[in-house]
Amino acid sequence: MVDRSHEPLIYYAAPGPFTALSADETYAPLLEDLPADIPALVRAVQGNLLHIFWAEAYGVTHTDEQREGVGIRSAAEKLRRIHAANPAPLTTPRPPEARLVGNCRDFSVLLCALLRYHGIPARARCGFGTYFTPGRYEDHWVCEYWRADEGRWVMVDAQLDALQRDTLKIDFDPLDVPRDRFITGGHGWQLVRTERADPEKFGIFDMKGQWFIVGNLLRDLAALNKMELLPWDCWGAMPAPQDAVTPAMESLYDRAAAVSWGDNDTFDGARALYDTEELLRVPPTILDVGGDTPREVTLAEEAGVAF
Repeated sequence: MVDRSHEPLIYYAAPGPFTALSADETYAPLLEDLPADIPALVRAVQGNLLHIFWAEAYGVTHTDEQREGVGIRSAAEKLRRIHAANPAPLTTPRPPEARLVGNCRDFSVLLCALLRYHGIPARARCGFGTYFTPGRYEDHWVCEYWRADEGRWVMVDAQLDALQRDTLKIDFDPLDVPRDRFITGGHGWQLVRTERADPEKFGIFDMKGQWFIVGNLLRDLAALNKMELLPWDCWGAMPAPQDAVTPAMESLYDRAAAVSWGDNDTFDGARALYDTEELLRVPPTILDVGGDTPREVTLAEEAGVAF
């Protein structure tokens, strides 16, 4: 029997632990009459999520409890929270103050989950956007889907609604993000390694530099293997800000970057490297450094996640 999981379009059309959705779940009413076209799905995502850093622009002030939404890893648990607050289908937009709090990763992972629910090949990508702050590569996530009629992967920034597009003066179609406007973690690593970019221009807020790029490289490789972790989840080969990168680790990162472009011809390499290199592979327990105190998280215990 042929192992068809090694065919990229079949692999990415099926859900992973964090993108699995079921019509038998309590949140099933949200999925009723769920559209399959990209613009409608993006509107559905935007109508149910509110980016934590953009809340003020929408006139919203969140409570500490609401802000905890950014810590939800699985799309299924996001839908449970959305359904508990309002059981109307996802195509019914919620007012900004009633939307689930998230960040760029959440917009991308939820869109990815909905696409896979329809059997459309999709994956979340971790890297850097060049369209937030001039001259900077800002920490960001997007979603890719396979556009069969054109035979290519298309990047979608599901976060950029009309308000954000206007504020940021976006000069491209967020439903087809140019490859030089969103830079994957692996591409960012290669730009720095070849001295075509300054590592200090990669990051977010006061967090920046080579260590940050490596973190996004590893998160992107994990996402290519259908393990979409939080932006502050750490494991294995991720260096801390104060860590020096040794030549041996540089070589490992070079190998990861080389197979993380996401082209179909690098698929087998990305899967094989992830499977064979323990330092790159997401372990059962990771370190969440997003709070005041780092804490260990056993992923199998996460609501909606099964391994």
